[in-house]
Amino acid sequence: MTDKIVVLSTCETPEDARRIARHLVEQRLAACVNVIPQATSIYRWKGEIQEAPELLLIIKSSRPLLAALQRELARVHPYEIPEIISLPIIDGSHQYLAWLDSELRLPPGA
Repeated sequence: MTDKIVVLSTCETPEDARRIARHLVEQRLAACVNVIPQATSIYRWKGEIQEAPELLLIIKSSRPLLAALQRELARVHPYEIPEIISLPIIDGSHQYLAWLDSELRLPPGA
């Protein structure tokens, strides 16, 4: 088991997705964010079933950064309650996991 995680989130627009992805990488809370277009989300919101086109963000980070990543993602995300779901990376390429380590840092004051 590694301390690496994948965090899933969704956005409404390509502009929001790119802005959030770039911000998380710039802050070193994410080593990489994949922006996957053309997802359809069906969910209940405020008592009504909704269906909306969204973009999926696949955020590569680490467990020690999760709290800071959650705070920052909630701060910059336009949704009232953004999706923030963390999944463990059990194992992977040692080279890729080492690269993740080299790119991730806890921001000062976090």
